[in-house]
Amino acid sequence: MEFQDLSDFDFELPEDQIAKFPAAKRDKSRLLVIGRTQNFLKEEVEFSKILGYLKEGDVLVANATRVSKRRVFLITKTGRRHESMFLSETEPGVWKTLTRNSKKLKVGDKVTDEATGRFLFSVGRKEEEFIIFRAETPLDENSFEIIGRTPIPPYFKRESTSEDDVRYQTVYSKNLGSVAAPTAGLHFTPELLEELKNRNIEFLKLELKVGYGTFQSLNEDHFANKKLHEEEFELPLETKNVLDSAKKDGRRIISVGTTTLRALESAYDPNTKTFRSGGGKTRLFLQPEDSILSCEGLITNFHLPQSSLLLLVSAFAEKEKILKAYKFAIEQNFRFFSYGDSMLILDPEKI
Repeated sequence: MEFQDLSDFDFELPEDQIAKFPAAKRDKSRLLVIGRTQNFLKEEVEFSKILGYLKEGDVLVANATRVSKRRVFLITKTGRRHESMFLSETEPGVWKTLTRNSKKLKVGDKVTDEATGRFLFSVGRKEEEFIIFRAETPLDENSFEIIGRTPIPPYFKRESTSEDDVRYQTVYSKNLGSVAAPTAGLHFTPELLEELKNRNIEFLKLELKVGYGTFQSLNEDHFANKKLHEEEFELPLETKNVLDSAKKDGRRIISVGTTTLRALESAYDPNTKTFRSGGGKTRLFLQPEDSILSCEGLITNFHLPQSSLLLLVSAFAEKEKILKAYKFAIEQNFRFFSYGDSMLILDPEKI
């Protein structure tokens, strides 16, 4: 695929179909079911209806990462306010950030957090649109819970609230470290997870720390190198063993979200039909016509136009099927993006 082919994945979305707030209840979002290889398209009134498409022995795998409150307001000694997104710790105490009004900051300037005034940072070098801050006060993931805010997506066009602190996390999230939520999992409730267990449908977890790159626009370099931003993941041995068993038995593996799929595909060896446990990094850039062999089903939300996630979904199923489904979703007033409705791509047992 060439960079110019991105135009095929553009679409116009009415502003009122961007879900800027979550549904009243997690599992009450709508669900659009698409056949991965079969000609199937059906709307379900709520996500909980997904149970009708799952069967005993299926294995669902979800990303259990937890979103850090990485959106921090910093204050200079003159009182100037700078909004910063803390992206990654490049070395101990050194943080790569996206900072507004960064041109007004100079190397060596000191800033403190607005929330407490106790955390001190010094401005280091600038790298393209990024600023490198050195934390003069010890800073870890738990520190962000004190000084930061939930980093909801910019297209919400609003400030985060206490509701976002709860609803922009999955109910099974565990370890802090992501700058965005694995949004396909936001639709699951404790009751739905319990029902999966009752039906002998396994729900497994891995962790992939979602990076800012998930929001970045694609460029020609991505296509030339066929690589995206790097993200770290961890596949527990227990999860690996169950996945290997499912492959051996011919049971369906269903990825909950695109971040999970990136990790699964990176850890899967199609020659041995087994997964690799432990830590890893992925820069996979999956595009239409790429083969995805690690799983048989995908649960996902509706993604931004011309995004790497939309291309990934179009690799999992046929491009024409996905674009047809998006057209249908827009016409039927589905809610889009992080807090939006859901899609299940899976060949139903019976049509």
